[in-house]
Amino acid sequence: MEKYNLEFKREITVTFLKTVSAFANYNDGEVVFGVDDTGRPVGMQDLEEESLRIENMINSSLEPLPDYQITREETEGKTLIRLLVFKGKDTPYYYKGKAYKRADTSTVEVDRFELRRLALEGLNLNYEEKKAGTQKLSFDLLEKKLKEKVGIEKLNLDIMKTLNLYDQQGYYNYAAELFSDKNFLEFSGLDLVRFGDSISQILYRERINKKSLLFQYDRAIELFEQYYTYEEIEGFLRQRKELIPKEAFREALANAIVHRVWDVNALIQIAMYEDRLEITSPGGLPAGMKQDEYLFGNISILRNPIVASVFHRLDIIEKFGTGISRINKEYKDSVTKPVFKIRENSVLIVLPVLNTDRGSLQPEEKTVLKALSLGQTLSRADLESKTGFEKHKLLRLVKDLEEKGLLEKVGKGPSTKYKRM
Repeated sequence: MEKYNLEFKREITVTFLKTVSAFANYNDGEVVFGVDDTGRPVGMQDLEEESLRIENMINSSLEPLPDYQITREETEGKTLIRLLVFKGKDTPYYYKGKAYKRADTSTVEVDRFELRRLALEGLNLNYEEKKAGTQKLSFDLLEKKLKEKVGIEKLNLDIMKTLNLYDQQGYYNYAAELFSDKNFLEFSGLDLVRFGDSISQILYRERINKKSLLFQYDRAIELFEQYYTYEEIEGFLRQRKELIPKEAFREALANAIVHRVWDVNALIQIAMYEDRLEITSPGGLPAGMKQDEYLFGNISILRNPIVASVFHRLDIIEKFGTGISRINKEYKDSVTKPVFKIRENSVLIVLPVLNTDRGSLQPEEKTVLKALSLGQTLSRADLESKTGFEKHKLLRLVKDLEEKGLLEKVGKGPSTKYKRM
């Protein structure tokens, strides 16, 4: 079966060269010749000649030349040619003047923003390392936070260099501008909306931009506490209660800021509802990171290492790569669970209101969950058979359980399966 890092070709055509560009730009991958689209081996003839042809096509069509390896193997009595392409350091890798990436099992041309990121990567630079648009920056809030957390007496250029916010060549970079009290980065902020009974009813809206990331972070926490925390008197004591775990929100917010793409024309969106809170961060997963690694692997590929390092020094994030597990931990006793939706150009985290009353699930919802052992995946037909529910009823129940964060869809179309969270 084809994957983002595996493509089958029945025969040699120029289309495979786009995929070579994609693998060299983003991640190691294989093109297997002599296999049809279903993964069935059909074999290749004239192996020496065809291998040399593949080599010549790559050498004459890709710029710069990527690192690759060609091998041959026998499978089910058929001889196949395997082309292994390694992710390169000199990105972008062009085919006919265009750079490509993988989108699931397809190969598509990158847009101008992604092309710029590839160019920076090829220069061993991140977007945040570029020279800031203005050098007239102030850092009162950053200085205050560093005094509180690190114990510095005064913020100076030596400390800024240590934080990688001031380049050795004598200028502030984009990361520094993001932490400055005021900046000119239009789309580096937050868009916070409090909804009523529906998305057409907006009770409050605040757009925060052209201000320090630290101000944005603090202000978002203030609004969260206003809407999702309350006080309750228990005996003689006044107790602070949370509708949504504050620690989960802090982790999700910091995750969105640290991992977002800064050169996209979009703010981080924080949508606040009665029953949940949603945080949408511009930019999909960093190149080279798979969805399972993001959700379960405690692996952190830092898109913005300078911003992440400053957040780490200020104890806003505790340890790189543990944010998702820490969010899940806050919901361990809740029926409702957080939901993570990974898209090509955004990451959505949904934090539902806590619900520790397992009796709140409908009996039919419990039947569906009972049919799924933890870690097991079943198709709709399998669930119909195990629960006895007809198709439309089962789909409604599955949708409700998905929204509660208790069930997850795996795959698409006829191959869709369901997994208990």
